[in-house]
Order: sequence, then C-alpha cells, then structure tokens
Amino acid sequence: MTILQKFKDIAVRSPWIYRINAGSCNGCDVEMATTALIPRYDVERLGCQYCGSPRHADIVLISGPLTRHVVDAARRVFDEIPDPKVTVAVGVCPISGGIFRESYAVLAPIDDYFPIDVNVPGCPPRPQAIIEGIAQAIQVWRQRL
Repeated sequence: MTILQKFKDIAVRSPWIYRINAGSCNGCDVEMATTALIPRYDVERLGCQYCGSPRHADIVLISGPLTRHVVDAARRVFDEIPDPKVTVAVGVCPISGGIFRESYAVLAPIDDYFPIDVNVPGCPPRPQAIIEGIAQAIQVWRQRL
C-alpha cells in the first residue's frame, strides 16, 4: 500500500448535503429541516452537514414531483454538483409522482431524469427515515471515492 492510498483512507472528509426542491408541497422540506435543526435528529452526528452551494455538495436530496416548469433549472443545479455525487429521492413524490403522478405537469418517476441512488419513501418521510437514507448515501459516496 502506497503512502497516497494510506492518506486517502485517513483523509476521507465529511460529505456535504444540498437540497433541490423539484416542486414539492414543502412537507418533505420541513422534515429535512428537522434533521438539520433539531438536536434529536441531528444529521451532523453522521459527520455531514447541509451546504448552501451545489458546487460544494457531495449528496443531493431531491424532494417533490419533478414538474415540467422546474426540470431545466433542476438539471442545471444538479450538473453543478461535482462527481462523485449521490442522489437521494426524499418522499413518495420524486419516487412515483405521488398524488400528482397523473398530472400533465409532472414528470414521474424522477429516476427517468436523474440517477437516483437511494429512495426514502413516505408522505412526508419521518426524520428517522431521512437520516437512514442519508446514512445509506454516505456509504455509497464513500465507495465511489
């Protein structure tokens, strides 16, 4: 094992999380805020934190049904996130379109448009489920490094 390989194993940094709202009712966004702000569900205990810029993110959480109006903007933001990135669909809306799946304005499921690595079902998912999804995303992210 070379020194560089040893350094890579030791120097694995903590992942940063960025959130994309693809047209949600904000139910999932409230639960994601709970994981960031309430000590009982603190996501930072997993060694990660939310960031304000997609250019610094490693894990992206997407909530809401992907709407025709938002798809281009969401794609631009998604493309700003550097590789290797892990994508988590939070809530039933990005997974299947939810109650909006029959709408002319909804492009569902979201994995037809974005590569999804982890699904967190629920309407809205509980904070514990979101944290479990983030933990799975961290494992995927570390495997890709």
